[in-house]
Amino acid sequence: MTQMPRMGWDAVTVPGAVSAWVELSSRFGKLPFEQLFEDAIHYASSGFHVGPKSGVYWKKAEHRFRGYEAFINTFMVDGLAPRIGDLIYFPDHASTLRKIADSQGRAFYHGELAEAMVADSQKHDGVLIMDDLANHQCDWTGTIDTALYDVNLHEVPPNGQGLMALIGLGILNRIDIANHALDSADSIHLQIEATRVAYAYIERHLADIEYMTVTSKDLLEEKFLQERADEISLDRANPRPTALGASPDTVYLTTADESGMMVSMIQSNYNGFGSGIVVPGTGISLQNRGAGFVLEEGHPNQVGGGKRPYHTIIPGFVMQDGKAKMSFGVMGAHMQAQGHIQMMLRVFVYGQNPQAASDALRWHLQEDGKVALEKGFDPQVIKELERRGHVIKLDRAELVFGGAQLIYALDDGYCGGSDHRKEGLVAGF
Repeated sequence: MTQMPRMGWDAVTVPGAVSAWVELSSRFGKLPFEQLFEDAIHYASSGFHVGPKSGVYWKKAEHRFRGYEAFINTFMVDGLAPRIGDLIYFPDHASTLRKIADSQGRAFYHGELAEAMVADSQKHDGVLIMDDLANHQCDWTGTIDTALYDVNLHEVPPNGQGLMALIGLGILNRIDIANHALDSADSIHLQIEATRVAYAYIERHLADIEYMTVTSKDLLEEKFLQERADEISLDRANPRPTALGASPDTVYLTTADESGMMVSMIQSNYNGFGSGIVVPGTGISLQNRGAGFVLEEGHPNQVGGGKRPYHTIIPGFVMQDGKAKMSFGVMGAHMQAQGHIQMMLRVFVYGQNPQAASDALRWHLQEDGKVALEKGFDPQVIKELERRGHVIKLDRAELVFGGAQLIYALDDGYCGGSDHRKEGLVAGF
């Protein structure tokens, strides 16, 4: 085996989303825990219509997961993906959500749902056991952050890739990116080059924080960031590829209330529908985050028991003068950190509102070092980027460029933005 499996039980890690719901509600929630599930249970049992974006990806799952019987029985209709606009029901999901709600999550880690997951794992030669679920716990870690002029971007620390966004932004802050016009060849070039540097360092060092040999503080230290900024040429690209893999699919949610509290929350099954493992009779579709490990001997992210893999999912949060200023995320695997950089610059350097920042054309640094650009960039900018050594790709699918959701705090309210590339919306009530 030369790389981690992307499907099946060997790609599954202990699921943490349910425990995060419990902890978030316990610490900050204002409603009874079980009440939070009412709408989800309603849609699972009464049905919802398949949207135009998710319907396209659902169709692709017909082939990818055709060998996974429980998946097909759960997510397909007569072996086929539902069509866009079809009304779809998930009674098993509704039942499982009720059990989670009624037990404050305990059924998922200690009760009958845990037993069902372990039984299916054993049936398919997986390694998940009851102790893995029972011993799972959430960590309240605090954040890591870096400055961009008068605001600070906060990210979840490793094993999440938020460190990549902070390194890139820290470099750009020292290059004084504001001196280069919005969407100019100079600005885009410098953003890409800062991201190349950040990519390279996290590929070597990012892992479960207890196994990292270099700390986040080391990689955000003033001298280190300034040295990396000094290495970047305005005239020439340094197209170093990375070894990171990438894949969707992720859900991001941000909320804000009248008290000024804001929440930035993200969760993901990773590779579309995840590992392909669906626990029969429960609707529990397990992620394939184990694919984020590597097999390289001695690498801090080498696969191991009791260890968290490199994670792409990162909720972003911006503070200004000690107060919450913007809660945001950009779904899309390794687009996420790059998307955070682009949203931060558009909003806090170039003065765009959240919707304008979300709607704007994006670039995406691929794992092979090439640069994907959304269709619509100025041909002269593309030509100039190519002259500097960037290998440009213009034919990439929309999903490559992720999906942003943002809430920006005003003096007397909020301004939200929702990405047209996803099935999201801004709602106030």
